[in-house]
Amino acid sequence: MGDRLNTIFGWVLFSGVIALGLTAISSRVFHADKAETPENPGYVIVADEGEGGADAGPSLATLLTTGDAGKGEAVFAKCMACHTIAQGGADGIGPNLYGVLGKPIGQHEPGFAYSSALSGHGGDWTYENMDHWLTSPRGFADGTKMSFAGLSSAEDRANVILYLRANGGGPDLPEPEAEETEEPDAALAMENEGADAEASADEPSEAAPEEDEVVVAD
Repeated sequence: MGDRLNTIFGWVLFSGVIALGLTAISSRVFHADKAETPENPGYVIVADEGEGGADAGPSLATLLTTGDAGKGEAVFAKCMACHTIAQGGADGIGPNLYGVLGKPIGQHEPGFAYSSALSGHGGDWTYENMDHWLTSPRGFADGTKMSFAGLSSAEDRANVILYLRANGGGPDLPEPEAEETEEPDAALAMENEGADAEASADEPSEAAPEEDEVVVAD
């Protein structure tokens, strides 16, 4: 009986030694380097703004030069629920917009109850400010009572601005930026000329007779 128990205990001890050894070996083989493991695994999301980024496209000055007030009138139809634009027109939910361009922001229509966000904004309704306002009223004056989300199209905004200008005037339109023209690099031109001259010098010329050579004329 005692020999059997000793045999059993021996096998149990042997199994434990084998298991401990396998654990040590596996920990070495499958060890993960903590320095290479990120603390918070996940994906990195990168916003793709496309070629040229968010500012790609013609400038406001260019769009105002090439825009169409008639198309702006069609877009302005979205605003007619709140605004009038005819000279002497009544205020609605929003103020009458006749002659708004060039006037102080939030003050051009006497007696209208502008929000403090707009009346305290400061500055005038320049073309740039109007473009910013039409892009996102709340982005231009946080706290404005105007609920319109804005116009995402730069062309639509420019056309609306031209329509506003056609109804009451406004400042002179900004001059479009002159297109940059690539001028030939003078240094490169000189380098090319030098290369051409060197190539001409390397071209074989008619061999002159050597001094010891006798030239016989027929």
